[in-house]
Amino acid sequence: PPHKRGIGMVFQNYALFPHMTVAENLSFPLEVRKIGKSDREQKIMRALGMVQMQDFASRRPTQLSGGQQQRIALARALVFEPELVLMDEPLGALDKQLRETLQFEITRLAHELGITTVYVTHDQTEALTMSDRVAVFDDGRIQQLDSPDKLYEEPQNSFVAQFIGENNTLDGVIKEINDGVALVQLDGGDIIDAKPVNVTKTGERTRVSIRPERVEMDPGRLKPDAHTLKAEVMEFVYMGDLFRTRLRVAGIDDFIIKTRNAPDQIRLKPGEQIEIGWMTEDCRALDA
Repeated sequence: PPHKRGIGMVFQNYALFPHMTVAENLSFPLEVRKIGKSDREQKIMRALGMVQMQDFASRRPTQLSGGQQQRIALARALVFEPELVLMDEPLGALDKQLRETLQFEITRLAHELGITTVYVTHDQTEALTMSDRVAVFDDGRIQQLDSPDKLYEEPQNSFVAQFIGENNTLDGVIKEINDGVALVQLDGGDIIDAKPVNVTKTGERTRVSIRPERVEMDPGRLKPDAHTLKAEVMEFVYMGDLFRTRLRVAGIDDFIIKTRNAPDQIRLKPGEQIEIGWMTEDCRALDA
């Protein structure tokens, strides 16, 4: 039966009992498990302490903010010390700042308590920042199961590369593959180097993937024989810690580069002509 499975659940809409106080909401899963009153009170205060909500035990859910309700929902899932916690987009209804705060709180609690947590989300940043391992699904099939850094930096196919984080893609044909380097002729005629991932033969169609922060504008940071592309600046966006610049590259108008906001960083202007390139290992030749 469900109450004997040792699984905690946190829902997107909190699913707190509105007619019960916070303490009564946390007490419910303990009562179902036939835990004595003194033990229940101790476990309730411990769980509320984990989420810094000890002072709200006598309030009802309607007297709490969205963030406070989500903390209570989390405490209720942890109060009976489950072996596994399932979370179904629990932060989806919260504002950005509160969502980021709770992301770190949930991650900290999961590690401190040593509880396995399965967390469902459509927010790629949330998946990367909170997880030890991430599974990317498409149409019910796992496309890649990996650590966050591997998933972002070494996507195994075009779907994962496009789904996780911002990504530039260029379509072309494999001209040759030698010593782990693929020579790719883009549809616009330009030649670039890429790391072959799931392409194996000459003449095969490919979609190359390059992250915006791995694109170089300084030729001095590239290998002497590196292939470069001409680009026209279409738009410059100031983002505080980053500069986000949209370029026209190889016939496409939505090629993005991101550069750190540093004192010596160049601020490009629309209409400027520049040359860009990248390290071969940062550009991945994937399935078209």
